[in-house]
Amino acid sequence: MPVTTEGWNPPARGDSHCDCLVCGWKDPLSLGLVFHAEGDVVEARFRANPGLQGYRGIMHGGVTSALLDAVMTQCLFHNGITALTADLSVRFLRPIPCDSELLLSGRLVGTRPPLFVTSAELRLGDSLMASARARFLQVPQDRF
Repeated sequence: MPVTTEGWNPPARGDSHCDCLVCGWKDPLSLGLVFHAEGDVVEARFRANPGLQGYRGIMHGGVTSALLDAVMTQCLFHNGITALTADLSVRFLRPIPCDSELLLSGRLVGTRPPLFVTSAELRLGDSLMASARARFLQVPQDRF
């Protein structure tokens, strides 16, 4: 069940992001995430499914990484920043069951243009399942 984006029209809604594998609205394979900003935190809810598994019944680590990267990218969009992931560090804390209702959250934690530092968490209920930190390199918005 997506979280509403009421009151927020992120730059990601432009053509540059419409085919995104995680949140693109024109990509038929998109996971369809919808993001919501609450203060300085950006969130999305996501229902995992067996088509995303690595080991039997467990969501693939690459999918986990992509979800965390996407919520951090949306944090930047929320702050009017267009940037590309420069490096990404993910901590896999617990196996994520493929039938889980997950909450992703991310925030901007540091700025030193053209670099921006973000952090993200993926939770199942009250349990922290994975976390990430990334640095993004700002690029001109008109390049995309």
